[in-house]
Amino acid sequence: MNVKTERRSVVKRILTSLMGVAGLGALSKVEAKDREVSQEKQVGNVTTLQDVPLFSGHTKFGNLVFVAGKGAHFDGDITAHTNHVLDEVKKELEKAGSSMEQVLKVNVYLADLHDYKAMNEAYKGKFGNKPPVRTTVATYGGVPGDSLVEMDCIAYVK
Repeated sequence: MNVKTERRSVVKRILTSLMGVAGLGALSKVEAKDREVSQEKQVGNVTTLQDVPLFSGHTKFGNLVFVAGKGAHFDGDITAHTNHVLDEVKKELEKAGSSMEQVLKVNVYLADLHDYKAMNEAYKGKFGNKPPVRTTVATYGGVPGDSLVEMDCIAYVK
């Protein structure tokens, strides 16, 4: 084995080990299974625009669930909007056979960064004792549908 091949092998073993430690073993299993047998993507709650499919409420691939962005399209403050969005995310996860406790990653989009603290207060504790990783950004131009907050997530199904 030459030095270049040996280095690749060592790097591959390290990355595989880190993926397992980071809880990403499920992703590597999905990739391995995908190489063996083509998995079929499953979608739920398709939204249409003029009878043309636009997007799905969630998509499942292997044991992963990808939930589309959920917003709150009514008058209210950031607390009311955040609670509504989290309830909608929870409903979509349950339709897909998952739960808030099985969420791995959440993206939060705020119409106004000044709402960050109040959004955090409403968000706190909604994902159990081991919350998912999260990215929060303030959007330029606001969130579609005049929602003060929108969230999407990635979860798994046991």
